[in-house]
Amino acid sequence: MSDSHAIIPRELGVQEAKQVLAEQSDVLLLDCRNPDEFEFVHIAGACLIPMDEIQERVREIDEFRSQRIIVYCHLGGRSMNVAGWLRQQGFLQAQSMAGGVDAWAEQIDASLPRY
Repeated sequence: MSDSHAIIPRELGVQEAKQVLAEQSDVLLLDCRNPDEFEFVHIAGACLIPMDEIQERVREIDEFRSQRIIVYCHLGGRSMNVAGWLRQQGFLQAQSMAGGVDAWAEQIDASLPRY
């Protein structure tokens, strides 16, 4: 490959996500759940763009096109779809957080409510 940037995996675990968020200040943490889910529980610092709005609102995150984006949902299904779609749009460092906010609450921050 002639590109100097290695292609990062499409999915990462919650422990790796925590480490990335702690070490890199220019990461976008994107919650793709619905507003009521976000209101109930979300990871501090997350930006909410629901999965069904991402196509219309993608310009809002244009500044992150060449930066890391960690997408999460409840369990990891929706975020995998959103991360894949973002990669097709040229956001090549978009990743889905496996297990979603549920795994984050279980493994990283037990004070968060689970549903």
